[in-house]
Amino acid sequence: MGLELYLDLLSQPCRAVYIFAKKNRIPFELHTVDLLKGQQVSKHFSKLNSLRKVPALKDDDFVLTESTAILIYLSQKYQTEDHWYPAELQARARVHEYLGWHADFIRGTFGVMLWTKVLAPLIGTQVPEEKVRRNRTALEEALDKLNARFLGNKPFLTGQQVTLADIMALEEMMQPIALGLDLYEGRQQLASWHRRVEAFLGAELCEEAHGPIMTILEQMACKTIPIPPPEAHPPMLKRLAKIP
Repeated sequence: MGLELYLDLLSQPCRAVYIFAKKNRIPFELHTVDLLKGQQVSKHFSKLNSLRKVPALKDDDFVLTESTAILIYLSQKYQTEDHWYPAELQARARVHEYLGWHADFIRGTFGVMLWTKVLAPLIGTQVPEEKVRRNRTALEEALDKLNARFLGNKPFLTGQQVTLADIMALEEMMQPIALGLDLYEGRQQLASWHRRVEAFLGAELCEEAHGPIMTILEQMACKTIPIPPPEAHPPMLKRLAKIP
């Protein structure tokens, strides 16, 4: 077997991996792990990744988890263009600097709206309004830091070219945007950055990858979103409890 990717495009990190692989014409076999159907807790997937999380990569007998590790692995194995993950030490360090900050301040913040507006109601619970307000404040603060500390007057987050940092950040932005939040009001630099990254990736690829998240509210209104099975509820409740 060749390269296999286990993804659900509802997930921000999965979209980043999918877009990167497609943009770089990396051949892979796609295995969809439907999170809303609880397929991540199935025995089949748990044998592959005991953490029960996507994305996951299987390259013959080698299994790798965590989106950042997967992106770096793909960029190195398939020798993608240097701008994605620069060979020059300080340029690469800037990418790692952003990815480290992203994990702490973007990853756990920007996905909360999906949990509060979609996932929690699916399992008959809700996030306290106080937590929702705190998350909105944290999200606004993270956007301001992203703009001032990382983007500044540069065209992309770490310099003059698109890197792994930009693709990870873009996919996090899509979650609240899909749920109706105007992230870029009063933030024209970030809005321009978003347009530049999408233009580089290509409209067709972005539309393909963003389809599941951009139609999530329509799916809710039409009641076509599957109800997660009971075995998926405990990890979902655990994740909800972790919202600050």
